[in-house]
Amino acid sequence: MKIFISSDIEGTCGAADWDEALNPANYHWLGKQMTKEVSSAVQAAYDSGAEEVLVRDAHGSARNLDHDGLPVGTQLIRGWAHDIYCMMTGIDRTKFDAAIFTGYHSGSKSGGNPLSHTMHRYLDTIKINGTNMSEFMLNAYTAGYFGVPVVFISGDEDICNKAKQFIPDITTVPVIEGIGGASICIHPAEATEKIYNGVKEALSNGKAGKCLVKMPSKFEVVITYVDHITAFHNSSYPGASLISDTKVRFCATDYLDVLRFLHFCAD
Repeated sequence: MKIFISSDIEGTCGAADWDEALNPANYHWLGKQMTKEVSSAVQAAYDSGAEEVLVRDAHGSARNLDHDGLPVGTQLIRGWAHDIYCMMTGIDRTKFDAAIFTGYHSGSKSGGNPLSHTMHRYLDTIKINGTNMSEFMLNAYTAGYFGVPVVFISGDEDICNKAKQFIPDITTVPVIEGIGGASICIHPAEATEKIYNGVKEALSNGKAGKCLVKMPSKFEVVITYVDHITAFHNSSYPGASLISDTKVRFCATDYLDVLRFLHFCAD
């Protein structure tokens, strides 16, 4: 069994402020907790019979995880490859049996996390077929494109609830709850224990096949930017069009074309 893990930080237990997520002087504790949560997920995968686990560090510099803090044998992708797969770099390297997301957070415009956003803060929203997208949904589609079921997610309560709506049989472990500009957090040790147990359940409950995202036959992508100049600039992307001062529209039938558009116009 081969397992792919994508790990973010804003949905890690304890996340409450951008200063902790981005400022090197202040984020070390959160980076350590991110490593502990990923380590729990990896160990659960190995204890469930996984022969190979590839972890994608998917936050900020993509150099947050302490590899020494992960179980021996864990493969880790550090840094940005600058390919179209972004937070899912490596998903195309082999045929994975399941994907796991840790530390994930609510999408833009959501009150479920004080750090809610989708990709970058200069983006107001990304909508596909009329649905406001989170990074979870974008990345679940990427996994689905390669035939990989997304069986587990940990993060804030809101994204876990939305993940259940998107993939009803996914196993979820909420570790924080947003309350305005603050977070209500469970104990960090409890978070790692719940993640370990949740991943073991997700890999043994026989529901993986039901966690494969069904790909739409067509994609209408509308990005709303914070400023009109960025929208005007990115409307020059082949196939894209400016539909208002701050909105750019792009349509495709192949999700890889969507990822290419996002790579150049939202990354």
